[in-house]
Amino acid sequence: MPKKILLDSKKIDLILNRLVCELVENHKDFNNTVLIGLQPRGTYLIEKILDIFKKKYPNINIKSGILDFTFFRDDFRRSEKTLKASSTQINFSIENKNVVLIDDVLFTGRSIKAAMSSIDSYGRPNSIELLVLIDRRYKREIPIQANYCGAKIDTFKGDKVNVVWNENSKKDVIYIENNG
Repeated sequence: MPKKILLDSKKIDLILNRLVCELVENHKDFNNTVLIGLQPRGTYLIEKILDIFKKKYPNINIKSGILDFTFFRDDFRRSEKTLKASSTQINFSIENKNVVLIDDVLFTGRSIKAAMSSIDSYGRPNSIELLVLIDRRYKREIPIQANYCGAKIDTFKGDKVNVVWNENSKKDVIYIENNG
């Protein structure tokens, strides 16, 4: 099956603006809330979200960071391929904070589980919420769901969802293709 466009840049932009509005509605001034993008793909999404905050809500001061959870994955050291860790950039305590984890695609839930385990290294949060751009429903292996979701899609075995952030042309796109 050739690549099929799920969302073009215009729809992605609308979704991101809606997600930011939902965050503002629920967290107001963000005095007790932090946003954390998950390595590797959530880092692009959190940058887009922070850009919208700067443009539309310049008076809201947001603490944000990037989290790598490689060593907390359940498949760490289970394959011949060595997993390489990325950097974590959290220069604040999350003790008693409301943490919003940000990732591009929610699929099995395993990455989010690993991220929630690793977040304990930075303090005990008051709450943890999840924001995702795409929720691949019905494929969950762990009972995790997003609090904030851009779009929900149903996929078949072998389907792959690709989120392409194109900074040069500003033409972001989300594809689905079947490899099975």
